[in-house]
Amino acid sequence: MCLREPAMRGYLVAIFLSAVFLYYVLHCILWGTNVYWMPPVEMKRRNKVQLCSSKPAFASLLSEIFPVVCTKQHNAVHVHPCCCKWFHQFHPFLCAADFKKLASLYGSDKFDLPYGIRTSAEYFRLALSKLQSCDLFDEFDNVPCKRCVVVGNGGVLKNKTLGERIDSYDVIIRMNNGPVLGHEEEVGRRTTFRLFYPESVFSDPKHNDPNTTAILTAFKPHDLKWLWELLMGGKINTNGFWKKPALNLIYKPYQIRILDPFIIRTAAYELLNFPKVFPKNQKPKHPTTGIIAITLAFHICHEVHLAGFRYNFSDLQSPLHYYGNATMSLMNKNAYHNVTAEQLFLKDIIKKNFVINLTQD
Repeated sequence: MCLREPAMRGYLVAIFLSAVFLYYVLHCILWGTNVYWMPPVEMKRRNKVQLCSSKPAFASLLSEIFPVVCTKQHNAVHVHPCCCKWFHQFHPFLCAADFKKLASLYGSDKFDLPYGIRTSAEYFRLALSKLQSCDLFDEFDNVPCKRCVVVGNGGVLKNKTLGERIDSYDVIIRMNNGPVLGHEEEVGRRTTFRLFYPESVFSDPKHNDPNTTAILTAFKPHDLKWLWELLMGGKINTNGFWKKPALNLIYKPYQIRILDPFIIRTAAYELLNFPKVFPKNQKPKHPTTGIIAITLAFHICHEVHLAGFRYNFSDLQSPLHYYGNATMSLMNKNAYHNVTAEQLFLKDIIKKNFVINLTQD
């Protein structure tokens, strides 16, 4: 009997080691190869878009995009918050714990970046593993029907002195490196959300606002890898960017979110009606950060106003932005966006009173 005990212990140790090895193999299969392996952060959303008793002005637009029948089931097909009292609410920021599950639910696993996670799931996981939150609003936020303003970077904001009015909104959405500092009278002081990508994010700490949530809009795998490398404190690989990306982050991990590609896909295919396949002789067009910001506002706000989205195409020497010296001539050289389609879309939603344009003459 005693002679068998060492053999039995060896047998149990072998089983245990085999189980550990099998677990590791299964993990690699499920998550993909990751030479910098780390366990995913169980980052879960704590809050959702709060419902309103009345429909927003843009409800009819969203009902065209999401023509579904509301049910009382909590797992109902996605509809906008104000279309139905009982629905599966869409959360615009990705969470480490369930981003792959939701990608499958909303079809993002069928698209590559910038409109899905297919072929880039591991990059998403790595970046999300370093973030500290995926919440939409502060846990103490109790405003149910939010008035939002999306502030574009257009030169039309110059000399309009809209700063105080912009600061009066519940939610203020800005984009890229449109500065507040030095332009408070024109564009206000507060920022709730700022959408960015690696080539457009602030790098000067003087622009940091601890109350701002910075939202990465990922267009390519390099964008996610860039964020992960910055958060890890490692060397930044600048290859694969159309211009040199920021080499430091002025935002803390608790401030950063990653936008769900579903929002960008909605802007491209449903709002701007871009083709899913462009002719071989054309470069694929993607929505500007401004249109993506408006699409985000449609999903989290009850009332949406715009400022700084009107451009003067008749004078190519007119200011492109409310800051800097760039002129409208640069807009005509842009091969990545369909500015004409975007201007027609903006004109349509303003005409139908889906949004209010604060810089409309």
